[in-house]
Amino acid sequence: MKIVYFTHALSSCWNHGNAHFLRGVLRELVHAGHDVRAYEPEDSWSHDNLVREHGEAAGEAWRRHYPELSVVRMGRDFDPGAALDQAELVIVHEWNTPELVARIGAARRNGGRFTLLFHDTHHRAVSEPDAIRHFDLESYDGVLAFGEALAAVYRRWGWGSNVFVWHEAADTRLFRPPEQEGGRQGAVWIGNWGDGERETEITDYLLRPAQAAGLPLDIHGVRYPRHALEAITRHGAHYRGWLPNVEVPAAFARHLATVHVPRRFYVETLPGIPTIRVFEALACGIPLVSAPWEDSEQLFTAGTDYLLARSGGEMAKQLRAIATDPDLRQSLTLNGLAAIHARHSCHHRMHELLAIAQRLGATTLETA
Repeated sequence: MKIVYFTHALSSCWNHGNAHFLRGVLRELVHAGHDVRAYEPEDSWSHDNLVREHGEAAGEAWRRHYPELSVVRMGRDFDPGAALDQAELVIVHEWNTPELVARIGAARRNGGRFTLLFHDTHHRAVSEPDAIRHFDLESYDGVLAFGEALAAVYRRWGWGSNVFVWHEAADTRLFRPPEQEGGRQGAVWIGNWGDGERETEITDYLLRPAQAAGLPLDIHGVRYPRHALEAITRHGAHYRGWLPNVEVPAAFARHLATVHVPRRFYVETLPGIPTIRVFEALACGIPLVSAPWEDSEQLFTAGTDYLLARSGGEMAKQLRAIATDPDLRQSLTLNGLAAIHARHSCHHRMHELLAIAQRLGATTLETA
């Protein structure tokens, strides 16, 4: 089956966690025998910032790790007609322009014989609903939402049974425990500052608890303003800058624990949607402690696959327990890995996607 995906950026994971999942699931589709084509705008903010801060080489480095994948960069005069020729499944991510979304919808309306899906992996449907409702989705066959709470928004907008929950997942070809254990020390947090929507939570559930637990803390990410960097230093932690996603497994392998600090939207407005790092951390076998988060879809089992902290004091207690109890670390590692391998890999999501496409009328290949 020819599958075409229009993404914000496959070539860059700078402040763009969705690239992690897309690289993994598109690679699984290639290995399953599908003809996969990816397109991204040539002026995507993720790629532009990556190259601006780290040079052209950084924008090409991902190809070494994903030789199965290629991406075409779209200019302003891009005509999707050729890209859609003979396509059987087309997916358009919500970070594309309304103009491109509309043009692809028009191609479907004007005789396109492909199944057309809109893929939403963000909180704009509740934080900026007008921006999403501005999209012309009249000719789209369905919506892929990365959590039930988001799917419920689209159902209220009239999508009914044509909105499908399609969670992100771990690319287990990349994210896996180290082949040989080395020394581990302290905690690591890999996350972007964003617009400060979890500033209080980062202080209360990461910086203070790690300091109270006496654990060295390394922080990776982008868009940290001066006052955030000052707070990191003040709490005895170390800011290490941007980390390419392909290097994250090695970073996890050097540390005893990591922490999940969900953005406020995914606690208060869209509960039940974890960050991609939860999947990736558990796939790497590193014990994880989460700040308050309601796993309303029961993706994992708190206390078994990961530990939950309801307060900063409890976070410090959980981090100390992980640091001093090797049996606890082993239990969390084994249970977290089992959950990923049973339900939450990109291989699982590939099968879910093909089942959705088949339900909507696409002809799919049988895959192992």
